[in-house]
Amino acid sequence: MTEFDIWAHRPGTGHQSGTDIVGYKVEATDGGIGKISKHSEEVGASHVVVDTGVWIFGKHVLLPAGTIKMIDTVEEKVYVDRTKDQIKDAPEFDEAKYAGEPSYLEQFGSYYGQSHM
Repeated sequence: MTEFDIWAHRPGTGHQSGTDIVGYKVEATDGGIGKISKHSEEVGASHVVVDTGVWIFGKHVLLPAGTIKMIDTVEEKVYVDRTKDQIKDAPEFDEAKYAGEPSYLEQFGSYYGQSHM
C-alpha cells in the first residue's frame, strides 16, 4: 500500500484551492453523513468539519483531506473513503481544543491513518 499524507488532498479528487465547499453534502461509502460546516486548506493540516445533524445527534466530526475521494462542485457533494461507522466512531471535534491545542489534530491523523482501507 502506498503511503500518503492524510492531511493533503489527493490528486484527481477535483479539489481546487480556494473553492468554498462549506455547505456541501458529505457522502460516506455507504450513505450521507451531513454537511460541511468548516473547511481548512492549511498546508499539512487540510481538513473538513462535518455537521452530522440528526444522524449522530448533532455531533461534529473532523475528516482529514486525505479521506476525500472526490469533490463534485456541480452536485455540491464531497465523497469520502470511509464508512458511516468509521466516521461515527472517530474522535468528536471540539472547537475549543482545536483552537487551543497545537497537537489536537494528531488524534484524528492517528485514527484515520490507521482506519484507511
